[in-house]
Amino acid sequence: MHIITGGTGRVGSALAEQLLKMGEQVTIVTRSSENGRELAERGAKLAVADIYDTDALHKIFKTGKTIFVLNPPADPATNTSAQELKTVGSLLKALEGSGAEHLVVESTMGAQPGSDIGDLAVLYELEEGIKRSGYSYSIIRPAYYMSNWDSALQGIESSGILTTFYPADLKFPMVAPGDIGKLAASLMMKEEIPELVNIQGPLLYSADDVAAAFAKALGKKVEVRIVPKQDWKQTFESLGFSEEAARSYARMTAVSLDAFERGDTPDNVILGETSIEKYVQMVVSNLAKSNF
Repeated sequence: MHIITGGTGRVGSALAEQLLKMGEQVTIVTRSSENGRELAERGAKLAVADIYDTDALHKIFKTGKTIFVLNPPADPATNTSAQELKTVGSLLKALEGSGAEHLVVESTMGAQPGSDIGDLAVLYELEEGIKRSGYSYSIIRPAYYMSNWDSALQGIESSGILTTFYPADLKFPMVAPGDIGKLAASLMMKEEIPELVNIQGPLLYSADDVAAAFAKALGKKVEVRIVPKQDWKQTFESLGFSEEAARSYARMTAVSLDAFERGDTPDNVILGETSIEKYVQMVVSNLAKSNF
């Protein structure tokens, strides 16, 4: 049995679909059975548990041979780093004594120790906890999610503007969630067992490239608007982020930007097959279907 935390999210659902296609038994950990209804219809088993309920998670984990470990994002209206460190602690505690044969862990490219740098530090702590667990493990460090651009669609449709915190022409690594799911599936099946692997798309892309992809998919002109660095924290707060979360996300953005501008290249990088053009076309097509 394969256990998938975060199984109803972009990466988790892609992973579940890959495993189900292979005829594998899959259990999706979800807070609500309704969230996993579609995967259940395809043959997945649902296990309802809150990420903070360590005992419930432990009982679920004991039923699996391989476990996909994903720390869910916290509500941005809270102190996200503090909340996400709590869920990291719950996951690590729940894994103790589970008897899993192999763990596949979702982290992030550029994970590093630090304070007030969001997921970069939170997921570094998850990685370190997994390394101390004594289990066989594979850590996936994905590049910037292409799905982070999904929320831009509404603004593009209404005003023709794509907003970014990065220089419009700066190319940096991005990856589609579906490609991460495919990689995770191969690791869950133990086709190979690297302890650490990075994944990004087939090419580097810029905000200009993303805008061009949306322009082609929508058949309209798309302008890129850059948010100045001094306005990052205020911009996050205007989106409903708490003061702590806004500060953390702004600093995480700055650290990531520095790495992109230096052209930092991690070792052991796998290239996904989904281009930004293909990904954006899928997003636009799926929206059209949902509005049909």
